[in-house]
Amino acid sequence: MKHYDIERDMRYLKLLSQSFPTVADASTEIINLQAILNLPKGTEHFLADIHGEYEAFLHVLKNASGNIKRKVNELFGTTLRENEKRELCSLIYYPEQKLELVKQTEEDINDWYHITIHQLVAVCRDVSSKYTRSKVRKSLPEDFSYIIQELLHERTDDIDKAAYVNGIVETIISTGRADDFIIAIANVIHRLSIDSLHILGDVYDRGPGAHIIMDTMRHYHSWDIQWGNHDILWMGAAAGNDACICNVIRLSLRYANLTTLEEGYGINLVPLATFAMETYGEDPCTEFKPKLSGESSVNDEKTLRLTAQMHKAIAIIQFKLENQLFERHPSWNMQKRNLFKHIDYEKGTIDLDGKTYKLTSCFFPTIDPKTPNSLTKEETMLMRKLHHSFMVSEKLGKHIRTLLQHGCMYTIINNNLLFHASCPLCDDGTLKEVEIYPGRRYSGRALMHNTGMMIRTAFQSDSDTGERQYAIDYFLYLWCGTDSPLFDKSKMATFERYFIKEKETHAEEKGNYFKLRDNEEVVDHILDAFGVSGPNRHIINGHVPVRAAKGENPIKAGGKLMVIDGGFSRAYHNETGIAGYTLVYHSRGFQLVQHEPFTSAEDAIKRGTDIVSTIQIVEMSNHRMRVADTDKGEELRRQVGDLEELLYAYRHGYIKETEQKK
Repeated sequence: MKHYDIERDMRYLKLLSQSFPTVADASTEIINLQAILNLPKGTEHFLADIHGEYEAFLHVLKNASGNIKRKVNELFGTTLRENEKRELCSLIYYPEQKLELVKQTEEDINDWYHITIHQLVAVCRDVSSKYTRSKVRKSLPEDFSYIIQELLHERTDDIDKAAYVNGIVETIISTGRADDFIIAIANVIHRLSIDSLHILGDVYDRGPGAHIIMDTMRHYHSWDIQWGNHDILWMGAAAGNDACICNVIRLSLRYANLTTLEEGYGINLVPLATFAMETYGEDPCTEFKPKLSGESSVNDEKTLRLTAQMHKAIAIIQFKLENQLFERHPSWNMQKRNLFKHIDYEKGTIDLDGKTYKLTSCFFPTIDPKTPNSLTKEETMLMRKLHHSFMVSEKLGKHIRTLLQHGCMYTIINNNLLFHASCPLCDDGTLKEVEIYPGRRYSGRALMHNTGMMIRTAFQSDSDTGERQYAIDYFLYLWCGTDSPLFDKSKMATFERYFIKEKETHAEEKGNYFKLRDNEEVVDHILDAFGVSGPNRHIINGHVPVRAAKGENPIKAGGKLMVIDGGFSRAYHNETGIAGYTLVYHSRGFQLVQHEPFTSAEDAIKRGTDIVSTIQIVEMSNHRMRVADTDKGEELRRQVGDLEELLYAYRHGYIKETEQKK
């Protein structure tokens, strides 16, 4: 017999009784929760470093990292030809577009509707089998909720029921709703195939569609994000950090990809173009020619030259503004990156670490050697315009609020510790203390938590003015600071890559976390410090691309650490040899899905192509995991305990049952 402290819990129990006013109500909910505990664990998907590659990202969501194709093969492996299975998958992924093509080629469209709807219902029945009817019902579109429920839960092997189901399908077709129904049930399949999505940072930069990804995530059913360094850069820009604004623009120009800035967020770059042409019109800006890809909008020499001029103009302003922040905050220990003070402008050389190097270009028309970090009047006016453009972008503000609502620096879920890049360590593998605010030092979990709180301070109008301004400034340190958990390198050698040809100056030494993360003892120490328990616990990271082509293994520390940045960004494909990873955690264990480069959505629709994926078994459970084995299970057990205490209170007269009026 359990002992309850009813008097202590009375206030909470009375609130609970409003939701469950009778013994019958409370008992029914206990039965429901206990049943849910015995369902298979929902499928979690982990993605990292998407970098604006919206087509590949959206396709991975639509095909559930290859899971839908696998289910179609299991269901129809011996009854459908390979091309028919490809066509069915393509329809599930892109129902609207595929329907338009089908109607142009099918001679008997009603017969096609009849066959296809039955196939889609079979797939939907399979992906919904691990959920309660209540959860499935909540996933259904209002227009077709009742119809889909009937089709999912009726037996077609019974002659009478088969006639009933066929009657429903015939009516869907005869009333002209077949297209709408197919689109609706395909979307239900997408939704139920991924129970929850974890993004380990870096939605932004390089690719053309970060804004499209964010629009998708705003309406996604269950997701979270651990902010990456590129996300933080855009958050800093949205908070009003001018150095971050410059970095955002510079990176977009570096990859000749202005779609997210201009089309996504309406950032006006005309003032920058005008300034660049006037200031750098005589400069070839050779070192600032962009890295071109197939997605680049730059396709002629004139545009290429202007892009290079804009690139150099914003880079010089960026270095000035960064240096001003380094001087303003000596506690960051970043003054050595104030490189304009190390240049001999007459000789065109720079002193670095006791060595003198020749600059590839010494054309600095806006730099006064006496005060090299001061903006000219024209640069100041330009920054005011760019700052204003970022501040008034309604869509950017909306997307940053979405990152704040769904994001944090780290998450612990189902014995997995998720963060984007690093947990700063000392040389011996112990947790390193990092100063955030002057005089306030933290390590490990406290460092991550307090960094996250500072980030939120930058967006709170009721914060202390001084602390809020410091938080806004701190975005730059998080982007490039030596001990930043989002960077953790000796330096960001942007200047050196632009102006010094000697490769030795380009090196960015990685911090101790990256050097020691294959050490099982170090990983265990980090997991202990974050309070992650259980026999099968892991750290899951992104940030540093895994060079699969060179044999690097994404699974480290005896399986306790997984790095899932496989290079979604096209800019990394040659380096990694693949096009990204998805880590899938289902009721049987972990699978790492390695993706080959994605051609295009158009190709997938017209020719039924899919991302070629290879599955690597990471860790399998010796029993099929249930909801009871998850964090959700713990929460449900607590709810069951609370309801059992409410039942006790009802039955012993502490609280009276209340029959609700009908």
